[in-house]
Amino acid sequence: MRGYDRPVIDPVLVQIGPLQVHWYGVIIASAVLLSGVLGSIEARRRGMDPEVGWSMLLPVLILAVIGARLYHVIHEWGFYSQRPALIPQVWLGGLGIPGAVVGGVLAIWAYTRWQGLNTLRWMDVFATALLLGQAIGRLGNFVNQELYGPPTTLPWGIPIDAQHRVGEWMNLAQYPVETTRFHPLFAYEALLNLVGLALILWIARRFAHRLYDGDVLLMYLMWYGAVRSVLEPLRTGNWIILGVPTAIWLGVLAVVGAGFLLWLRHRRGWGTPGAWMKEQAQTDGDAEPSESDAGARPEPSTG
Repeated sequence: MRGYDRPVIDPVLVQIGPLQVHWYGVIIASAVLLSGVLGSIEARRRGMDPEVGWSMLLPVLILAVIGARLYHVIHEWGFYSQRPALIPQVWLGGLGIPGAVVGGVLAIWAYTRWQGLNTLRWMDVFATALLLGQAIGRLGNFVNQELYGPPTTLPWGIPIDAQHRVGEWMNLAQYPVETTRFHPLFAYEALLNLVGLALILWIARRFAHRLYDGDVLLMYLMWYGAVRSVLEPLRTGNWIILGVPTAIWLGVLAVVGAGFLLWLRHRRGWGTPGAWMKEQAQTDGDAEPSESDAGARPEPSTG
């Protein structure tokens, strides 16, 4: 890596005339597809129709992207107010996960209310899939050289070119491009998201008979809130409120709020333990024998 003076990966994957296909877009699309597959598996496991989830995915994505972009633009308003043409160019990076969560939740709520579906149960499915999508999507930050921390001498430190430096790291005399490496916060978050995904999937299976609809969503909020709160102090160019990064305020609020609600709803019995399992068992028990099943049974003996 010595002598490094250009992006680790060219942000443009393919260019055909004026048309450019960016790595960031390919990575985000892959994240959506793979998280959708996981969501289908989770929906089927709960006795829900995966096709409903795929139909819901488009409006969820639209509102999630709008929310994520608005969060980022508000954060960097000093920059975007001078360059409004860049606001819709999401392929250049700049999506805030807190905004995506808010937008996605609103879309799921509206769609399920419109279709008469179980809102909390579908939010559980999407929350699980979201952790996988976030883990994959964070690879786009590596391509765009964003979401990095302070300089480090650790062997997994990554180079950041002069164009993408912020704050004091722009002093190339003190932090030479050729030798300075930075904490890959995007990688830390991606790995922690995968750990959270594995943990939540295990809990959702091991304690399915005790969980209420909506519990997985609350566990997601607690996990991701904790992850952002822990990593945010290492991040450069934070959005600050009262001297504290905004993501920490939101992260702590998510951990405390979701944790308290999780405890309270089980304390007060605001739900049905293992509701989807009971409904599935009832459906299976009420199912009429098929013609093939009837034909497979021997007829009563007449002799």
